[in-house]
Amino acid sequence: MDVVTLGESMVVFTPNSDGFMRNATQFTKKIGGAESNVAIGLARLGHDVGWISKLGNDEFGKAILAALKSENVDVSKVTFDQEAPTGIYFKEPRRQNNMRVYYYRKGSAASKLAPSDLDNEYLSKAKYVHITGITPALSQSCRETIFEAIRLAKSNGSIIVFDPNLRTKLWDAETARKTLLEIAAEADIILPGVSEGEFLFGENDPLKLGELFLNHGASVVVMKMGAEGAYYFTEKESALIPGFPVKQVVDPVGAGDGFAAGFLSGLLDGLGLSKAVERANAVGALVTMVNGDVDGLPERDEVEQLLSKNGEDVVR
Repeated sequence: MDVVTLGESMVVFTPNSDGFMRNATQFTKKIGGAESNVAIGLARLGHDVGWISKLGNDEFGKAILAALKSENVDVSKVTFDQEAPTGIYFKEPRRQNNMRVYYYRKGSAASKLAPSDLDNEYLSKAKYVHITGITPALSQSCRETIFEAIRLAKSNGSIIVFDPNLRTKLWDAETARKTLLEIAAEADIILPGVSEGEFLFGENDPLKLGELFLNHGASVVVMKMGAEGAYYFTEKESALIPGFPVKQVVDPVGAGDGFAAGFLSGLLDGLGLSKAVERANAVGALVTMVNGDVDGLPERDEVEQLLSKNGEDVVR
């Protein structure tokens, strides 16, 4: 198994009309969730990936499971909760680069994840264990599950990849900061954005943030800079890898998950850090050009086309 990830996936509703969502009468239904987005992204790039979660035993949960299966993601460790529902959320595209998100996930099946849901033998097969800062925000049991996953990953020699993925709507700032810093101290690779670094350390200089994350415990830090690209940092080197400018962003949600999938794909293929980050930038750019959290996640040939042509025929 190349990668195992764990967390909540939800059904996503987006209005078919412009303007305030209060006036919408028709919606498009899709799926989304940071960890399942990463899983699908990796599977489309040809990697062996598993996703651990809980779903409500309802039509939405069955739709999500069917979608992940159809993308060749291993879902053998996904269970159904007979009482709690599948989470949902709404996206309200107001203007270009302005997307409002409304969650209805409190008490969801995934928020009932517990350490007992983890299978050590299954996790031990993973080269990388991917976690985000969203799952520990869902409940105390989810928090405990993440720290147990970290403990098991360390005992198995798996590499822990952590995307802070800060969601301020889900928990209070003090708990979020404390928990995310605790996870960051245990992670081998961290994929933060500058705003997340500022939240955690009170610093917005990407170069200083890279040093702070390394000093905090990470071996590799990849700082996402949006359209500018991304920095990577190790104890020995650092560099800014330019991004692929997109003239019109259709839907920015999921770009960071695409970035994570692209970066992990590069590492799995044995690329150096600079080339892995370049692949991450390419995948992230492609994701923003299509509406939907997972719809824009590319297959390998699309990524290679963008990289070979430096994006000139794609970013339009």
